[in-house]
Amino acid sequence: MATLFTRIIEGEIPATFVWKDELSVAFMSINPLRPGHTLVVPRDEVDHWIDCPPVLREHLLDVASQIGRAQQRAFRPERIGLVIAGLEVPHLHLHVVPINGAADLEFSRAAKTVSREALEESASSIRYILRSMGSTGVVEEAGS
Repeated sequence: MATLFTRIIEGEIPATFVWKDELSVAFMSINPLRPGHTLVVPRDEVDHWIDCPPVLREHLLDVASQIGRAQQRAFRPERIGLVIAGLEVPHLHLHVVPINGAADLEFSRAAKTVSREALEESASSIRYILRSMGSTGVVEEAGS
């Protein structure tokens, strides 16, 4: 059975995407730790990050780095946090989060709900900056 993230990637479940390429996608978390919280997900269903092939792992980190640089410019946080927890969904995903302190990475403090408009506003800022940086996997419009 397909994972939740595979269903999102295949368009069965809506998401606010900022990145799509042949190996990965990135979309806004619907339970963000902070505004701009983005998930970087491989298209292949890899359950545990330690089982991820090195080439794919390197690609995911590169995408996360580009998104993190865009978040840094868009949201001006102290740091960009990167978390690979893997407990919520059995499909590898990297949480890329603008943070001002360690408490900003506490999943118990994640938003329970966030409006589609707020997600799109954050995504639009990230997409705009990614494009200005010359990134190639940027989704051109909402819902792409």
